[in-house]
Amino acid sequence: MRDAELAVLAQAGNREAFGELVQRYAGQARRVARAVLRDPADADDAVQDAFLSALRNLGRFDASRPFGPWLLRIVANAATDRMRRERVRAMEDLAPEVASRDAGPDRLTDRSAMFEALRGALEKLPERQRMAVVLFDVEGYSHGEIAEILGIPEGTVRSHVFHARRSLREALAAWRP
Repeated sequence: MRDAELAVLAQAGNREAFGELVQRYAGQARRVARAVLRDPADADDAVQDAFLSALRNLGRFDASRPFGPWLLRIVANAATDRMRRERVRAMEDLAPEVASRDAGPDRLTDRSAMFEALRGALEKLPERQRMAVVLFDVEGYSHGEIAEILGIPEGTVRSHVFHARRSLREALAAWRP
Protein backbone atom coordinates (compact mmCIF):
# COMPACT_ATOMS: atom_id res chain seq x y z
CA MET A 1 0.00 0.00 0.00
CA ARG A 2 1.30 3.48 -0.85
CA ASP A 3 2.24 6.04 1.79
CA ALA A 4 -0.62 8.37 0.83
CA GLU A 5 -3.18 5.58 1.24
CA LEU A 6 -1.74 4.64 4.61
CA ALA A 7 -1.76 8.29 5.69
CA VAL A 8 -5.43 8.62 4.76
CA LEU A 9 -6.24 5.48 6.73
CA ALA A 10 -4.20 6.76 9.67
CA GLN A 11 -6.06 10.10 9.52
CA ALA A 12 -9.25 8.10 9.86
CA GLY A 13 -7.92 6.54 13.07
CA ASN A 14 -6.34 3.32 11.77
CA ARG A 15 -3.36 2.83 14.13
CA GLU A 16 -2.00 -0.10 12.11
CA ALA A 17 -1.69 2.14 9.04
CA PHE A 18 0.27 4.69 11.05
CA GLY A 19 2.39 1.87 12.47
CA GLU A 20 3.27 0.81 8.93
CA LEU A 21 4.35 4.38 8.11
CA VAL A 22 6.47 4.46 11.26
CA GLN A 23 8.17 1.19 10.23
CA ARG A 24 8.86 2.52 6.73
CA TYR A 25 10.44 5.74 7.92
CA ALA A 26 12.00 4.82 11.28
CA GLY A 27 15.51 4.32 9.88
CA GLN A 28 15.49 7.52 7.87
CA ALA A 29 14.03 9.44 10.78
CA ARG A 30 16.79 8.19 13.10
CA ARG A 31 19.51 9.15 10.63
CA VAL A 32 18.05 12.64 10.20
CA ALA A 33 17.80 13.12 13.97
CA ARG A 34 21.34 11.83 14.47
CA ALA A 35 22.58 14.30 11.86
CA VAL A 36 21.34 17.05 14.17
CA LEU A 37 21.93 15.47 17.58
CA ARG A 38 25.21 13.82 18.41
CA ASP A 39 23.81 11.46 21.01
CA PRO A 40 21.94 8.41 19.65
CA ALA A 41 19.63 8.27 22.70
CA ASP A 42 18.68 11.94 22.25
CA ALA A 43 18.12 11.30 18.55
CA ASP A 44 15.85 8.34 19.30
CA ASP A 45 13.89 10.49 21.77
CA ALA A 46 13.53 13.20 19.14
CA VAL A 47 12.27 10.63 16.63
CA GLN A 48 9.70 9.39 19.13
CA ASP A 49 8.59 12.98 19.78
CA ALA A 50 8.35 13.55 16.03
CA PHE A 51 6.24 10.45 15.42
CA LEU A 52 3.85 11.48 18.19
CA SER A 53 3.64 14.98 16.72
CA ALA A 54 3.02 13.53 13.25
CA LEU A 55 0.24 11.33 14.64
CA ARG A 56 -1.41 14.31 16.34
CA ASN A 57 -1.07 16.44 13.21
CA LEU A 58 -2.09 13.91 10.55
CA GLY A 59 -5.08 16.12 9.79
CA ARG A 60 -2.66 18.72 8.44
CA PHE A 61 -1.00 16.28 6.04
CA ASP A 62 -1.90 16.88 2.39
CA ALA A 63 -2.30 13.39 0.89
CA SER A 64 -1.56 14.76 -2.60
CA ARG A 65 2.03 15.40 -1.47
CA PRO A 66 4.72 12.87 -0.48
CA PHE A 67 4.54 11.67 3.11
CA GLY A 68 8.29 11.19 3.64
CA PRO A 69 9.39 14.82 3.32
CA TRP A 70 6.47 15.95 5.50
CA LEU A 71 7.44 13.49 8.23
CA LEU A 72 11.18 14.16 7.99
CA ARG A 73 10.59 17.88 8.35
CA ILE A 74 8.79 17.13 11.63
CA VAL A 75 11.74 14.94 12.65
CA ALA A 76 14.26 17.66 11.79
CA ASN A 77 12.26 20.21 13.76
CA ALA A 78 11.94 17.88 16.76
CA ALA A 79 15.69 17.20 16.73
CA THR A 80 16.49 20.90 16.46
CA ASP A 81 14.11 21.69 19.31
CA ARG A 82 15.70 19.00 21.48
CA MET A 83 19.18 20.34 20.68
CA ARG A 84 18.11 23.83 21.73
CA ARG A 85 16.66 22.50 24.98
CA GLU A 86 19.87 20.56 25.67
CA ARG A 87 21.96 23.69 25.16
CA VAL A 88 19.85 25.44 27.75
CA ARG A 89 20.42 22.63 30.24
CA ALA A 90 24.17 22.41 29.38
CA MET A 91 25.53 19.54 31.42
CA GLU A 92 29.12 19.03 32.54
CA ASP A 93 31.34 16.64 30.57
CA LEU A 94 32.34 13.38 32.20
CA ALA A 95 35.78 13.26 33.74
CA PRO A 96 38.39 11.53 31.55
CA GLU A 97 38.87 8.91 34.27
CA VAL A 98 35.33 7.66 33.72
CA ALA A 99 35.38 4.60 31.49
CA SER A 100 33.50 4.85 28.23
CA ARG A 101 31.64 2.16 26.38
CA ASP A 102 33.78 2.73 23.29
CA ALA A 103 36.72 0.46 22.59
CA GLY A 104 40.13 1.91 23.32
CA PRO A 105 42.29 3.22 20.49
CA ASP A 106 44.40 0.06 20.56
CA ARG A 107 41.37 -1.99 19.48
CA LEU A 108 39.95 0.27 16.81
CA THR A 109 40.20 -1.03 13.30
CA ASP A 110 40.99 1.29 10.43
CA ARG A 111 37.37 1.21 9.38
CA SER A 112 36.01 2.21 12.76
CA ALA A 113 38.68 4.90 13.08
CA MET A 114 37.64 6.29 9.71
CA PHE A 115 34.00 6.15 10.79
CA GLU A 116 34.87 8.15 13.90
CA ALA A 117 36.76 10.67 11.77
CA LEU A 118 33.73 10.97 9.51
CA ARG A 119 31.41 11.38 12.49
CA GLY A 120 33.70 14.07 13.90
CA ALA A 121 33.83 15.85 10.56
CA LEU A 122 30.04 15.70 10.29
CA GLU A 123 29.68 17.13 13.79
CA LYS A 124 31.84 20.12 12.85
CA LEU A 125 29.57 21.01 9.93
CA PRO A 126 26.93 23.67 10.46
CA GLU A 127 23.58 22.05 11.28
CA ARG A 128 21.89 22.81 7.94
CA GLN A 129 24.87 21.53 5.93
CA ARG A 130 24.99 18.36 8.04
CA MET A 131 21.27 17.72 7.57
CA ALA A 132 21.41 18.46 3.83
CA VAL A 133 24.36 16.17 3.13
CA VAL A 134 22.90 13.31 5.20
CA LEU A 135 19.52 13.62 3.49
CA PHE A 136 21.15 13.78 0.05
CA ASP A 137 24.05 11.31 0.26
CA VAL A 138 22.79 8.87 2.89
CA GLU A 139 19.02 8.96 2.44
CA GLY A 140 18.98 9.65 -1.31
CA TYR A 141 16.51 12.53 -1.28
CA SER A 142 16.58 14.99 -4.17
CA HIS A 143 17.55 18.62 -3.69
CA GLY A 144 13.89 19.60 -4.12
CA GLU A 145 12.69 17.14 -1.49
CA ILE A 146 15.37 18.31 0.94
CA ALA A 147 14.33 21.90 0.31
CA GLU A 148 10.79 20.95 1.29
CA ILE A 149 11.95 19.04 4.38
CA LEU A 150 14.18 21.86 5.62
CA GLY A 151 11.94 24.70 4.44
CA ILE A 152 14.70 26.43 2.47
CA PRO A 153 15.21 27.19 -1.25
CA GLU A 154 16.50 24.40 -3.47
CA GLY A 155 19.56 26.47 -4.45
CA THR A 156 20.46 26.80 -0.79
CA VAL A 157 20.23 23.01 -0.42
CA ARG A 158 22.60 22.57 -3.38
CA SER A 159 25.01 25.04 -1.77
CA HIS A 160 24.80 23.29 1.61
CA VAL A 161 25.52 19.88 0.05
CA PHE A 162 28.43 21.30 -1.99
CA HIS A 163 30.06 23.03 0.98
CA ALA A 164 29.46 20.07 3.29
CA ARG A 165 31.08 17.66 0.84
CA ARG A 166 34.05 20.00 0.40
CA SER A 167 34.52 20.26 4.17
CA LEU A 168 34.23 16.49 4.56
CA ARG A 169 36.79 15.89 1.78
CA GLU A 170 39.24 18.23 3.48
CA ALA A 171 38.65 16.72 6.92
CA LEU A 172 39.07 13.17 5.63
CA ALA A 173 42.02 13.84 3.27
CA ALA A 174 44.27 11.60 5.38
CA TRP A 175 41.99 8.64 4.68
CA ARG A 176 42.32 8.80 0.91
CA PRO A 177 44.11 5.78 -0.55
